[in-house]
Amino acid sequence: MSNDQYTFANPAEQYQMRQPEEQYQEGPGLDQKLSPKADHGEQSYRGTGRLSGRKALITGADSGIGRAVAIAYAREGADVVLSYLPDEQPDADEVAELVRAAGRKAVLAPGDIADEKYARALVHTAAKELGGLDLVVNVAGRQQTAERLEDITSESFDQTMRTNIHAMFWVIQEALPHLPAGSSIINTSSVQAYSPSPTLVDYATTKAAINTFSKALAQQLAPRGIRVNVVAPGPIWTPLQAAGGQPPEALPEFGQQTPLGRPGQPAELAPP
Repeated sequence: MSNDQYTFANPAEQYQMRQPEEQYQEGPGLDQKLSPKADHGEQSYRGTGRLSGRKALITGADSGIGRAVAIAYAREGADVVLSYLPDEQPDADEVAELVRAAGRKAVLAPGDIADEKYARALVHTAAKELGGLDLVVNVAGRQQTAERLEDITSESFDQTMRTNIHAMFWVIQEALPHLPAGSSIINTSSVQAYSPSPTLVDYATTKAAINTFSKALAQQLAPRGIRVNVVAPGPIWTPLQAAGGQPPEALPEFGQQTPLGRPGQPAELAPP
């Protein structure tokens, strides 16, 4: 096994990979088809029991950040419900195997998080299958690049809003009656909330909304003993980028503008 996340190391030299080549996948995109492969901590994440006995619902759990979180949480002792699109079943099956290899329960729950009926039912599935719920991690997101505002159809705009904003609201609202004091809600924002790209107008808008939603909700739920946090990553190498999130010609330079000179890897965002 390679060095784990506790190994003292220079972050500029960690998680190195060859720069991606131009590529494109039809959405939603699969990790199995991504080149080079993303690092979700499969070979490196070492758990220490910090989430022993916890019960987690993770959206977007098939690949990218959600996959890394599922691996980390399982190795820390949590049982997990994996939410993902049906087209992402091959990736989700791999994640479930990794969770079970860690000795934890993995519940597969395919569906479209942008569908309110599915999003709300997902919470009840999690609470029933896990015998409760105390961790909700909203990772699922939609990102489609568009050179001009005129290129964004009403249907595409609505789908991005429903996936990134509405689904988060539905899941959290439905989860609250199940969450005891000490529970945590973690929402996924982006650097796009602070420094938006001109080609990601709708996506960046949703990420700014996630920040504000999370800040307000954190204040509302604190007296109930429920923590709300938001994570805002920079450029992270996931299938999202190759499935319309970036223009294919931009991928060979993806992430090079960061201070570390490389894209981040999902494994870097996973530790609880």
